[in-house]
This record gives sequence, C-alpha cells and structure tokens, in this order.
Amino acid sequence: YVPIGDWKIPYFPAGLSVGALWMANLVAAFITRFRLKLDDLGIFVTHAGLIFLLLGQFLTQSLSREAQMPIEIGHSSNYAQSSLKTELAVVKTSQPDYDEVTSIPESYFNHAGEIHPSHLPFSLVIRRYFRNAQLGMATPGTKPLATRGIGMQIDIQEIPPVSSDDEMNNVSALVEVREGGESKGIWLISSGLGAPQSVNIQGADYQMHIRPKRNYFPFTLTLKEFHHDIYPGTDIPRNFSSLVQISNPDKNESRTALIYMNHPLRYEGRTFYQASFGEGDRVSVFQVMENPASLTPYLSCSLVAAGLLIQFLSHLFLFVRRRS
Repeated sequence: YVPIGDWKIPYFPAGLSVGALWMANLVAAFITRFRLKLDDLGIFVTHAGLIFLLLGQFLTQSLSREAQMPIEIGHSSNYAQSSLKTELAVVKTSQPDYDEVTSIPESYFNHAGEIHPSHLPFSLVIRRYFRNAQLGMATPGTKPLATRGIGMQIDIQEIPPVSSDDEMNNVSALVEVREGGESKGIWLISSGLGAPQSVNIQGADYQMHIRPKRNYFPFTLTLKEFHHDIYPGTDIPRNFSSLVQISNPDKNESRTALIYMNHPLRYEGRTFYQASFGEGDRVSVFQVMENPASLTPYLSCSLVAAGLLIQFLSHLFLFVRRRS
C-alpha cells in the first residue's frame, strides 16, 4: 500500500481489487445490455448466479473466522484462539473463585496512544508497538526500554512481519501503566514471553500479556476420548477421532459427538474439524470455522445450473418447433 494521509492506496491489484473490477464490469453489463425477455431468461439467471457467486466470496472473505481449539483429555473449553489476530489481556487475579479479564483488541494497541478501559482503575499508554519482534538478553551497558518487569533484562529489535502459515509474528508492545495521572512504570508485553507481566494497583494484582484473540462460545466442549490410529507396522496415520461432550446450559442440552477425519461437528453456526494433536496424544486440536455466508456458493451454483438448463431447453424446444 502507498500511504496518502490517512488513506492506504494499493499499488498492485490483489484478489479483492481484481474481484471488485470484475464485479463492477459484470453488473454494468448486466444492467445495460440485458433486457428481461423470455428468450434470454436463461442468460439472465446465469449471470445473476455469477454475480451472487462473487458477492458470496466477498462476504466469506470479510465475515468468516477461522480459529483453533486445543483441548486436553478430561478438560473443557468454551473458546477458540485465532491464529492471525492477537489481543492484550489484563487479568485481575485477586478474586479467589474467578478471574476478571479485560480484553483489548489489537486495533486499539497497534499504535501509540492512551487506552482507558472502563473496568480498570488505571489507564494504559502504548509507548511503542512491534508487529513482529526479536527478543534477546540485554547486553551490559544497554539502556532498557522497559522500566519494570522482565523487560528490563531484554533487548527487543523490530523485524519484518511474516505471512506464511507455519510462522507466527511475535507481537510486542511497550506499555506504561498510569493511575490517576501517575506513572507506575513501563512494561514489555510480548507474545514471545513465557509468562505475563504483573502489576499491583490499589491492593489488587493484575497480569498483562499478549495472547491469540479468543472467540468465546455460549457452550462448552469436553474432550472425553482421543484416538490416533495408524496402519499396522507403519507410522502412517489411519484415523484421528475425538469424542466430545457438548454442554449448552442455554438450551438445556448435553450430548456427545464424535469428530473424526472428513466428519466435522456442525453446531451453533460453527464447524469443528479434527485438525491436529499434541503432547503425546493427550491433546486434540480442532479447527473452528465460522462463516455466515457458507450457503452462498451452493445457491449461486444452483442459479448458474438452472440458467444453463433453461437456456439449453429453450433452444431445444425452439429447434423441435422449427423442425415440426
């Protein structure tokens, strides 16, 4: 993109740009050239299906969400973690029975500025944001950017972000905590750190860390069993399967479901695929897909097929009529 003021202008056409031009051309031709006549009904329906197909693809790319949900055998979970987006989580850990979590989306802390979460007795000032960073131990004599926490011992260098599926960006930020206009220090918060950073405000303990963005569900999945079957005498996998318990208190529903290869679980507008496993076959990883426009390809292809069939039959009947 080429930055022009507050705008970002793409200098090389990508998929959305090409699709938008194709869509505009198709709609313009559809409006100016076609007239609703019985002889052209098949062509009319076919092009309507193509327009609907492009519109559905745009909605899918804009509205669909993909996340991962790892669960250990005997444990439960009610959220999935995004593999692309992160959030800044501030967790109040002083309550004996539960934690109070304040989630700040990445769009709020990916630039310098002050954040005032309504549920917190302090504000956060983003001093610097790193889309991807390399962390290392600070050398003697180096002045650290952080003034509190483990960040005082760490040297941070900004590196270019990655985009491949098998790599992840180490999202980091230098965050200053302010209470009533008084600075409590600057912490290094990073997804590459092994532990959250702690601060005590008004006698309450808070933990701050950058983690994958969580999408919470109104139901809970419990992993009852996980099976990793291989062909005898080889290491070639034959089947991955997970037996889960679905608990939905809003619907007073509790039942089991088996998720295995090419047989996902579809529930509450989400699709759970058996994606991977880990930790000695003790953890099952589900790929969670949420796509409100999932039916548009089927509807558009049905329109195209119906339009082609109408066009073929209309010409066939006309040919038979002329022959007779």
